[in-house]
Amino acid sequence: METIRLTMAQALVRFLDQQYVELDGREHKFVNHLFGVFGHGCVVGVGQALSQGGHGIRFLQGKNEQNMALAAMAFAKQKNRLEIIPCVSSIGPGAMNMVTAAGCATANRIPLLLLPGDTFACRQPDPVLQQAEFFSSFGQTVTDAFRGVCHYFDRIERPEQLMTAAIHALRVLTDPADTGAVCLAMPQDVEGEAYDYPVSFLRRRVWHMDRRMPTKAQTERAAEIIRSAKNPLVICGGGVRYSFAGDALKAFCEQTGIPFSETQAGKGVLPWDHALNLGGIGVTGGKAANVIARDADAIIAVGTRLTDFTTSSKWLFRENAKVVSVNICPFDAVKMDGEPILCDAREGLAALTEALRDYRYPNAEKVKQARNEWNALVDAWYHQQDERGLSQTRALGVINEFMKANDVAVGSAGSLPGDMQRLFRPGDRDTYHMEYGFSNMGYETNGALGVKLACPDGEVYAFFGDGTYLMAHSELVTCLQEHLRVHFCLFDNSGWGCIENLQNSQGNDTFGTVFRFRNPQTGELDGPIMPLDFAKNAEGYGLKAYSIHTEEELRAALCDALTQDKPVLYDIKVLPGSMTPGYESWWRVGVAEVSAQPRVQAAYQSLQDHVKDTRKF
Repeated sequence: METIRLTMAQALVRFLDQQYVELDGREHKFVNHLFGVFGHGCVVGVGQALSQGGHGIRFLQGKNEQNMALAAMAFAKQKNRLEIIPCVSSIGPGAMNMVTAAGCATANRIPLLLLPGDTFACRQPDPVLQQAEFFSSFGQTVTDAFRGVCHYFDRIERPEQLMTAAIHALRVLTDPADTGAVCLAMPQDVEGEAYDYPVSFLRRRVWHMDRRMPTKAQTERAAEIIRSAKNPLVICGGGVRYSFAGDALKAFCEQTGIPFSETQAGKGVLPWDHALNLGGIGVTGGKAANVIARDADAIIAVGTRLTDFTTSSKWLFRENAKVVSVNICPFDAVKMDGEPILCDAREGLAALTEALRDYRYPNAEKVKQARNEWNALVDAWYHQQDERGLSQTRALGVINEFMKANDVAVGSAGSLPGDMQRLFRPGDRDTYHMEYGFSNMGYETNGALGVKLACPDGEVYAFFGDGTYLMAHSELVTCLQEHLRVHFCLFDNSGWGCIENLQNSQGNDTFGTVFRFRNPQTGELDGPIMPLDFAKNAEGYGLKAYSIHTEEELRAALCDALTQDKPVLYDIKVLPGSMTPGYESWWRVGVAEVSAQPRVQAAYQSLQDHVKDTRKF
């Protein structure tokens, strides 16, 4: 057997450089970049392997481990899971910073390879700098925290263990039914240890993402449920996008006449103005989809995890409504007592289209009326005028109308995801990029970097609030470093407006959700609003920044930004509380069962009333 002597880190870099995925006969190089924040251990391990060359991987310098990992996740999501950016860190806090991103990737079923440093496998220098000791086991380290948020975890304690660990890592990263975060913890001494690796391990390897076909029996069972329904409804989830099933969904809906609704991950697969597109569904959905969903007797869930925001905490659908679930993942396919079609979304939709050639949806006029009413409401929100200042929905409308068809919108947390699922009108396919499986504050600012790396020739607009900016915006500097023009749209409403709205809607007074100075007289956070100048902050980094209070200033800034050769930030001062409300939906939260406040008591009674009308599974 031909071998080559390499350190574990050198072999890892060479292995990653030779990984490819194949879908529909087309091959894609799986790893072209690698993110890293170097510290002790990895800087002389993986850092040395990268710097000495002999590979085709481009190093990207992260500024915070969590934030670079969120950018890597966004990159993989925008690439429809056909390419990843691994992330390398040192031990201790550097490693721990990536745990949140791991949870985010796993929740969203997005492949993310994390390569945190670890303590010494030999244990001779223990305890080393940044090592947390666990008295119950010398074998436990802080990287064990990744076990709870990863689909696959391994610790490489000898250099030859890399071979099985790396193969299994790629197995998960390239499996559409079982993907998410993967962690290969790397003790810092092992990174530099050498082994005679078989050359065959480092060969060009292609992972085939073969489409899984539905069985005839599955298709017939599902078709019978749909054929017997009077008001079926399709839910288009992220799996439709990742399997490139947009055309198949279009063919299915147009042939049968069945309308479709969109989850956050499925939004934008088909045009917003398609005659059968009811728009967003669920808690952050619009009136059209939710009204039709309440009357639906069959739910055709395609590539969706059926989260509480999609189902309105299982309140949206009638108890006797049957669920047909077209999903490649068995775990998701049986949710809500679904009839599973375990297959690729494109192939499942094609099979159902063939099986239902004799079926036609009977309530087309009702769908048309719901769509027309909803589109009129969207127009009203987008053109809302308020003499007090610029509303959030008006600012969003101005930017949406300004963006070109191939520009990408990125979002994640706060009130903007609700406004965007309800109101935003995407351009081309794959131009609406929302992380809402984890609703990770900070994803927007950092994810925009990943999206821009995936789409270097288009404009990328990140939509987020001041709360998100304060939590995580380090990769703005990386955008500057890489000469990437990204548009950071900061909606400053002086706090966590989304959570304040939730707080107030459940009978509570505003408390701890607005950014105010502490009042010396009362000792509470009820002093004046903090006047934060985010434009100056961004300018300090070197971005082009705009302070915006009016619609005219926003329009002028959007035009000027396209003349810049670096990232830009729009500090948009919007009216607090000027987001959209919910439409025909409900979200279950833990309201206080006992309270001295009458409005909280009423909110708890409302909770009990809704629970009575909610499906149990």
